[in-house]
Amino acid sequence: MENMNVFFDVLTPVHFIRRSALVYPDKTAVVYNDQRYTYREFYERVTRLGDALRQLGVGKGDKVAFICPNIPPMLEAHYAVPLIGAVLVSVNIRLASAEISYILNHSDSKVVFVDNEFAGVVKPIVGELSQVKKIVNICDISADRPLDGPEYEEFLATGSTAEIVPVVDDEYQNITINYTSGTTGLPKGVMYHHRGAYLNALGEMLETGFNSTSAYLWTLPMFHCNGWCFTWGVTAMSGTHVCLRKVVPEEIYKMIDREKVTHLCAAPTILIGMSTYATANSLKLERPLQVITAGAPPAPTIIQNMESIGANILHVYGLTEVYGPHTVCSWKEEWADLPAEEQAKIKSRQGVSYIVAMYTDVVDPLTMQPVPRDGKTIGEIVMRGNNVMMGYYKDPQATATAFEGGWFHSGDLAVIHPDSYIQIMDRKKDIIISGGENISTVEVENVIYRHPGVLEVAVVAVPDEKWGEVAKAFVVAKEGANPTAEDIIAFCKANMAKFKAPKYVVFEALPKTATGKIQKFKLREKEWQGRQKKVN
Repeated sequence: MENMNVFFDVLTPVHFIRRSALVYPDKTAVVYNDQRYTYREFYERVTRLGDALRQLGVGKGDKVAFICPNIPPMLEAHYAVPLIGAVLVSVNIRLASAEISYILNHSDSKVVFVDNEFAGVVKPIVGELSQVKKIVNICDISADRPLDGPEYEEFLATGSTAEIVPVVDDEYQNITINYTSGTTGLPKGVMYHHRGAYLNALGEMLETGFNSTSAYLWTLPMFHCNGWCFTWGVTAMSGTHVCLRKVVPEEIYKMIDREKVTHLCAAPTILIGMSTYATANSLKLERPLQVITAGAPPAPTIIQNMESIGANILHVYGLTEVYGPHTVCSWKEEWADLPAEEQAKIKSRQGVSYIVAMYTDVVDPLTMQPVPRDGKTIGEIVMRGNNVMMGYYKDPQATATAFEGGWFHSGDLAVIHPDSYIQIMDRKKDIIISGGENISTVEVENVIYRHPGVLEVAVVAVPDEKWGEVAKAFVVAKEGANPTAEDIIAFCKANMAKFKAPKYVVFEALPKTATGKIQKFKLREKEWQGRQKKVN
């Protein structure tokens, strides 16, 4: 008690669950299939997990990894691990064995929890995990224990429900490490602190209008930026977490209806699947649904399609390095009378800083001077503030590069409009420089998305003898539609400057990350094989 300060307390999101258990003990906190936990039960499970980990010798600064989909144990980990001062490492469930081995070893993880579905990927690397002292089996889909170690519920039973005083004495203490997708080499471990997680969690709730009567559907992976901090935010507001193991449209709509879901987050590719399914099954939403989208700039067409079935789309933008979203396309009442197509165009902009984020700018990356707010001059998006990472774990050089000039460099190229709303034009590595002219792949994609026969598209630069590089479009056609390459190219030339139109169009499936982002780097690598450029 001697460290108590009348006018200060450490900001940590682990406080949220204690308050909700106190205020709403009998309210439903977590729903998963037929399981239902009240806030009292949720808190007790978290305390048991924390104590069970303590008994293993896990303490302040130790790393605990989870390889688990969006089911209750993953949610419980977001409280139990930081509660005892340890650091949560949420591992992407779609990674290969070698990638998981690298992350577990690089992060110095002492305990690893593995869901049965992914045990086959972990089993071959168990011998490589030199620092792992215990593996726990999460037996959600079967009772088997494929790995040598206890079952999750048994492990929980070894812990006490006696209240744990949070082992957090510094709000800049590391709370989680999130590994980037490693598109430019080995994955980097992004370190979050308790203060940033606390503030970003509250920021999500403020910006999305979430309250104690709301229900949140887990369509966004919790391993991705810790679910953009919704893992903590939903609990802060004493809302209901609706867990979802498989993110498929049929399950999404079933849970929206059954659990009266009010909010969900999803990448544009998930929204394409949802709107396609709704159209095919003549579905309309019966209640208001706030959909928060990010992960890639959404085409206005995707926004329009979702809003036509009754959803309201809120577009946010950020990166793993900024706890998920950092900007939001805040809605203005004066836009309400605009035509639907115009509204969708406005909503596709990345917008302005979150209330809790504050500092975002578009600058010339060489001079670090802000670009004119003219909606035309391209610069790089930079950020600073409470929700910027502490740095990359055990990688001071990459950290120094990311923080050059006193800002975090996003690598995203954008313009800033006179109303201070940011709009991404491209990633630095994606921009096409054709005959000295800059072509935004996002702009070309947005036009192609308007073609009635197109479901998905990715545009990348490919080598060209005359122009240096030109645009190539990789297209997935809608079911039953048969557009040709000539159709797509002609459509582009009719709807934008002719030099921006793709020179080539192919029809094939698009490579994606676990969070639904299209992996353009894979398409580029294939096209630039053996060349010096565009393989980053």
